[in-house]
Amino acid sequence: MPLTFLSTDSSHQSHAAEEVLPYEAEDRWRRPYRPGPWRVAGSALLLMLASYMLFAGMIIGLAGALPGAGLCLLLAALVIAAAVRLVRVGIWVNEAGLRQVGLLHSVTLPWSRVESVRTSQQPVKWLGMPRTVQGQAVVVTTASGERLRAVLTDRNADFLGRGEAFDMAADAVEGWAEQGR
Repeated sequence: MPLTFLSTDSSHQSHAAEEVLPYEAEDRWRRPYRPGPWRVAGSALLLMLASYMLFAGMIIGLAGALPGAGLCLLLAALVIAAAVRLVRVGIWVNEAGLRQVGLLHSVTLPWSRVESVRTSQQPVKWLGMPRTVQGQAVVVTTASGERLRAVLTDRNADFLGRGEAFDMAADAVEGWAEQGR
């Protein structure tokens, strides 16, 4: 079995250099920051709950109560979908525009409809809870003057306790906005 990754053949290396890596493809949606530890932990807990629900559904199905097993499987699928969606929450960008992904809905705007993207000091939700605290948020204003709901804040699940990471992510989103317009 040839181990091509150990090969010193120059033709193999030049071919690899010509391929576009996924993070270099400009037309792909990407999040200019990593999901934070609170977001990943919440999703992991939801996936663990789903595994218990799937196991319970299997036991209920083996006991002969198929409608109950089906209900457990359906609820587990909903919890898995919520966990995946929770990880995807945030701001995504590509060369065509900006996508703001929330837990239940998304807003996609081409760069021509984005008036400004800036960091603002304002009351923000703490970990998405109803309680608000003073913090920073990336505010997106459309060409019609409408402000989108802030999903990128220094108190959300991505940046709680990571102020420097929030500053870098806000700068990256603002940079994409400047480049896109």
